[in-house]
Amino acid sequence: MKIDPRFNFKTRTGSDPACPSALGYFFPAEFHRHEATWLSWPHKEASWPGKIESIYPAYSEFVAYLAQGEKVNIMLANQKMQDFATAHLARAGADLNQVFFYHFPTNDAWCRDHGPCFLLNEHQEMGKAIVDWGYNAWGNKYPPFDLDNQIPEKVALLLKIPSFKPGIIMEGGSVDFNGKGSLLTTEACLLNPNRNPQYDKAEIEHFLMEYYGIQQVLWLKDGIVGDDTDGHVDDLTRFVSERKVVTVVEQNKKDENYQVLQENLELLQAFRLPDGQALDIVELPMPAPVIYEDTRLPASYANFYIANKHVIVPTFRDKNDEKALDILSRCFPDREVVGVDSWDLIWGLGSFHCLSQQEPAYL
Repeated sequence: MKIDPRFNFKTRTGSDPACPSALGYFFPAEFHRHEATWLSWPHKEASWPGKIESIYPAYSEFVAYLAQGEKVNIMLANQKMQDFATAHLARAGADLNQVFFYHFPTNDAWCRDHGPCFLLNEHQEMGKAIVDWGYNAWGNKYPPFDLDNQIPEKVALLLKIPSFKPGIIMEGGSVDFNGKGSLLTTEACLLNPNRNPQYDKAEIEHFLMEYYGIQQVLWLKDGIVGDDTDGHVDDLTRFVSERKVVTVVEQNKKDENYQVLQENLELLQAFRLPDGQALDIVELPMPAPVIYEDTRLPASYANFYIANKHVIVPTFRDKNDEKALDILSRCFPDREVVGVDSWDLIWGLGSFHCLSQQEPAYL
């Protein structure tokens, strides 16, 4: 597809009539059918200090499930890393005919946050597009991040599709969509001064509407303990259909997460969709605190990933693992819900949703 030069934008103010929403683009829900899932192969030992070798079995099992229903596009540095990845994926039984490698070096593995954010268009002939938000590793916490920040542009050039550059910081894990005009996020993350201190809440909302093609922003408050992203919503509350969300709750009133999650639950109960209807809310338990080297980790069943054939859920060797899987199975009757052990993976402060970014398909 030839790229219309009108679509090669530099920084936008959020009021440009040629922004994605004005052109008919929108961000589909994750439960919309995928063309592929994009991943950045884990290689940064500092993200899993002393444990990086132990994460590859679970990561490869994740890829194997993905490959049963869609293409898996893996970005990595070079042929040596590709050979290493191929060996692990083969041991996990992944269908390598469904796995495609691209030599796009990254600083880290968190593709949800640095990867391409794909848009569809209400006019299918317009094709797909990418929003290339700025990325600063969650408020400049983990430099360098220059390679990660280049990924959306590289993917847009690879696929020969338009790329929109809003000129502000935004991570994929900070937002969740129902595909029908509603977006969930948190004030703790999107209004954090380490992201976009020059913009207020109303201005951030305007960017979300203009570049994601949504009608409303549903604001939760804070995130869970141990989340170094300052409160990503993909550890809290997720759309599982146009009207239904699952949201994590903590039963132990003495737990640090109890009050925060109760406040978010109350907000969800008060929210109304654009048609005036309330959300259908399903409560999801939390695992017992996962602590490693005196650090509480952001273990959450909400960090599942919705693939074409499976919903892959992080599990934590906890009594609530099966309960969470059962609840999610009832939310996704058309997909197989599977748990994959994330005991070591969560030492990196994220799990399967943090590691992946979907590319939607035209139906």
